[in-house]
Amino acid sequence: MKVTILGNNSALPAFGRHPTAQAVSVYGEVLLIDCGEGTQSQMQRFGLRWRSMHHIFISHLHGDHYFGLPGLINSMSLLGRTAPLHLYAPAELKPIIDSILAVADTVLSYPFYFHALPEQGTVLLVDDSSFSVTCFPVEHRIQCHGFLVERKTRGRKLLPEKCREYEIPAAYYEDLKQGNDYERKDGLLVKNEWVTEDGPAVKRYAYCADTLFTDNFLPVVMNADTIYHECTYLEADKEKAIARYHSTATQAAQLAKMANAKQLLLGHFSSKYKELEPFREEAAAIFPNVFLSIEGIAYEV
Repeated sequence: MKVTILGNNSALPAFGRHPTAQAVSVYGEVLLIDCGEGTQSQMQRFGLRWRSMHHIFISHLHGDHYFGLPGLINSMSLLGRTAPLHLYAPAELKPIIDSILAVADTVLSYPFYFHALPEQGTVLLVDDSSFSVTCFPVEHRIQCHGFLVERKTRGRKLLPEKCREYEIPAAYYEDLKQGNDYERKDGLLVKNEWVTEDGPAVKRYAYCADTLFTDNFLPVVMNADTIYHECTYLEADKEKAIARYHSTATQAAQLAKMANAKQLLLGHFSSKYKELEPFREEAAAIFPNVFLSIEGIAYEV
């Protein structure tokens, strides 16, 4: 499970940084979280294929989080997409998308499903066999949601050579993945640990979108493997952060520490800052395992 940063800046592109967008890869499936201006170009630049993407999540309707979406939706149609696409976003986005498609007389080449995010509360949006996605409210100037992506385990990992050595038929492999032993016709009980090893563990990635510093959603993100938290400003600009419903690097680190997270990613940097290292230094004083979200870098959750 990896998170590839496509855009790490806030409202304005600056210093080679783009507005917010991330791609979360889970067992080969790509989940797009937010879609700021230039996202489809960034996907091409960093080798992310839209054919592996079936779900897009938009946290809120400030332009730096969704202005790249209409172009991406249209481009996939021009390129002949046929697989369904599911969009999860504030309800107000649907008439915007519908209007853009209508005035251009565009008929998409693929089934397009819009799912309105809830006005309040924490809600399970997707529950796939490989992953789930839950939305939770954060505190911003307008309705805004964070997302918790959980990679599910696929059970035990088979050791094919060992399976063949103990003459286990392929029809029994699924039972082995569930941790069962196998009894051969000659009476030999093949222990599960002889032919399997631990599979991928459950992983939790919490995307804390634009928000004031708050512990309101702390129960949702507790013990996450990786937390992404916006830090639009440094602590010296804390009052500006409060006035604009954003957080500082120090506050992001405090949240990660409170949540008992394993790793913290910082992002959504204000265009007033050219250098980003001060953000990491400020956060590391409170939460050592912290990284700057850098465009093009894929971070292991």
